[in-house]
Amino acid sequence: MLLILFVFFSSSFPFSSSSSPSYLKLPLLPSLPFPTLQQALAIDSLRLSSSSSLSAPIVSAASSGAGQYLVSLRLGSPPQPLRLVLDTGSDLLWVRCSPCRDRCRRRRRRRRRPSFFPRHSSSFSPFHCYHPLCSLLPPLSPSCSRSPLHTPCRYKYSYADRSSSAGLFSRDVLSPGGPGPGSLSFGCAFNVSAGPEFSSAHGVLGLGRGPISFSSQAGKPYGNAFSYCLPDYTLSPPPTTYLLFGAAAINASLSAARLRSTPLLSSPLSPTFYYVRVLGVSVGGVRLRSVPSSVWALDPATGAGGTIVDSGTTLSFLPERAYTAVVEAMKRRLGEAALAPGPPGFDLCVDSSAGAAAGGIRVPKLSFRLGGGAELSPPARNYFIEAAEGVRCLALQPVGATGAGFGVIGNLMQQGFVLVFDRDGSRLGFAYTGCSA
Repeated sequence: MLLILFVFFSSSFPFSSSSSPSYLKLPLLPSLPFPTLQQALAIDSLRLSSSSSLSAPIVSAASSGAGQYLVSLRLGSPPQPLRLVLDTGSDLLWVRCSPCRDRCRRRRRRRRRPSFFPRHSSSFSPFHCYHPLCSLLPPLSPSCSRSPLHTPCRYKYSYADRSSSAGLFSRDVLSPGGPGPGSLSFGCAFNVSAGPEFSSAHGVLGLGRGPISFSSQAGKPYGNAFSYCLPDYTLSPPPTTYLLFGAAAINASLSAARLRSTPLLSSPLSPTFYYVRVLGVSVGGVRLRSVPSSVWALDPATGAGGTIVDSGTTLSFLPERAYTAVVEAMKRRLGEAALAPGPPGFDLCVDSSAGAAAGGIRVPKLSFRLGGGAELSPPARNYFIEAAEGVRCLALQPVGATGAGFGVIGNLMQQGFVLVFDRDGSRLGFAYTGCSA
């Protein structure tokens, strides 16, 4: 079943419009199979523990293939199809590259390692090491040789799980789903160290707020706004939705009263991230007054605290005080008889074999109050997910478990919501649609 994302916009939430009527629409699919809860926790913990160090590159869980969503696009002349991991928590767009000609290409195909072939593209060009964009990347030392006239921009990203992406920062022609091609800057990685789970993706599509991200680049020709809806990974076959760029297209298609908005915050010490202001949390319709708004606050001076929206993290992470209060409130409402043992690292699991709601029993409603008067109220399947046959667990973790200094709204919590990132207006719009037409 193919479900195309048609999102409609309310006049109360207009985007900063672009003079260009063009748009960009890229297919979006979950990578399958999704990981178990324990696998997701292990990989998310690596990602966030590295992200807590402000001087380190942002870690994408894509390097280990954890529950991610893939974007399809075409790059080069003639166009080569690519599948990249959608990641709002990092900036660098990189693809696995191959120096091969035809014979080598056939050998690579037998190994089933998806690659982009720059030697097959007449429009491919690496940046020079003295190009201003090169200074925005972690360099391979020395970044420029004694003959700088012929030295390309070399980079290396190293990740917390010991995976890495290294190669040439380059540009080529993007063949989009909308009208008109455009030039795309990206990391052409000739040396990628990653686990076998990453074998189905060509690389990572960084959608962060930095100048080299795909969202910053696409903002120039298509309007500084983008939208996506992450479909439920349990659906089979998985539906197709779209990553949509273009303020004009979004203004023309987003609707109605269902769309809510909240301000996007930023931290000068973590400029990549899309922060939202969380003011409180409710369980079963009852606000947890033991968790004041200060628990969620972002300190702009230190970069500590706050909550980010991250498509590259699977689970969601709450400040420890908020997490403890949520678990305790859930247990009181569920009752001891409903609880069940679960995998290590998860504090609340239920026996889901006897009923219908949330796969077995009726779980309390979880909702978050956000800045601007918006409320995020996901369905139970977004935060209670299957850990084993007849057992579902709360897909939340405390921030203290990873050492990171901020909360995260991960991709499981985002499932089924249209999310609209208005970068010029610094707002996030959202509405639950189930990603249906």
